[in-house]
Amino acid sequence: MYKNEIEKVIEALINYIEKEQFKGYDPYDTLNSWLPFHWFGKLGQALAIQIQKLNPINIRLLMGIKRDYNPKGLGLLLQSYCLLYEKTNKVEYINLCDSLFKQLLALRSPDYNNYCWGYNFVWASTQKVLPKYYPSIVVTSFVGIGIFKYYVLTKNEVALQVLKSIQNYIMEDIPLTTTDEGVCFSYTDYEVDCCYNASMLGVEILSMIYSITKEEKIKKVVEKAVNFVLAHQHPTGKWNYSMDLKTQKEREQIDFHQGFVLVSLYHCMKYAMINNEQLRKSIEKGLHYYKTVQFFDNGQSLWRVPKSYPVDIHNQAQGIITFSLLKEFNKEYFAFACKIVDWTIHNMQDNKGYFYYRKFKHYINKTPYMRWSQAWMLLALITYINNSND
Repeated sequence: MYKNEIEKVIEALINYIEKEQFKGYDPYDTLNSWLPFHWFGKLGQALAIQIQKLNPINIRLLMGIKRDYNPKGLGLLLQSYCLLYEKTNKVEYINLCDSLFKQLLALRSPDYNNYCWGYNFVWASTQKVLPKYYPSIVVTSFVGIGIFKYYVLTKNEVALQVLKSIQNYIMEDIPLTTTDEGVCFSYTDYEVDCCYNASMLGVEILSMIYSITKEEKIKKVVEKAVNFVLAHQHPTGKWNYSMDLKTQKEREQIDFHQGFVLVSLYHCMKYAMINNEQLRKSIEKGLHYYKTVQFFDNGQSLWRVPKSYPVDIHNQAQGIITFSLLKEFNKEYFAFACKIVDWTIHNMQDNKGYFYYRKFKHYINKTPYMRWSQAWMLLALITYINNSND
């Protein structure tokens, strides 16, 4: 597709997002229903979420689930509007950045001294149930990246203080595991665990804050966390999702999180100035695996290796972001990002401007999730456009 065509796609998506006032449904918001799923314990609540995710018909209105602000989604949108303003200098974009920043401050997780954020729904798995807005390093980091970009543009003093508070949350509230290989941040303060992409997201925002404050203790933590993740990259270039710290057994789930890790490593290299040969080779190997194993040549992603379906919009968006940002590692990567853009627009965008959730082999789940689909695709398309003339 030509650049002007993609710009029209972005305009249609922005019109949809703003028409919805940045609010929407989420694949995981089932427990916001008035239905008493909590009567069925952890397993019942977790099953309810998974069943709802598989349902191609959006029945949330019948379940009493309302469209709402999602802090992570707003953080992604703040990133996007910062990039739009950076490219166009249009006042309406910086005004929206101001508004999104203020909304994020209002949605901070309660009962914490430091600024942090969680999802706007109850999170349930077979192991635990976490209340609304229970903070995590993942949500906080994506919000923090948006606020970092906002600070770079505006030099807003409140934003700087919030970034320092986010640093304190990660350094003081999140459990840190130390091994001979380095360090790993936990996903939340609920338990000590090891999720590679979650730890790297925390380190990514720490590296961005370091680029402002130049605190050497932060750079040392970033280096140790990077070393830990590099030590757990497989010879093929892949990273598994997580590791049990007691048994050392890994959970093999290979999807868009591979792209997360690669972008985080790249930003650590850029903002914390960790630029050694080992890191570059690790990124090169990870990118090669990401492109050749996790995508078809036409730009369609696999769901989770080795399964092809469903095609998830989050996989498509992360592919665009990763291959656009990291194009310096191979001249073919930006052209491949273009293929992903083209395939996604032609196969997963509605004529109303929004993007579908999942494309199965014989049908499509068209539910227009705000965080999972629209926020990610807006960031992906703007990242692509902004890197097209470098």
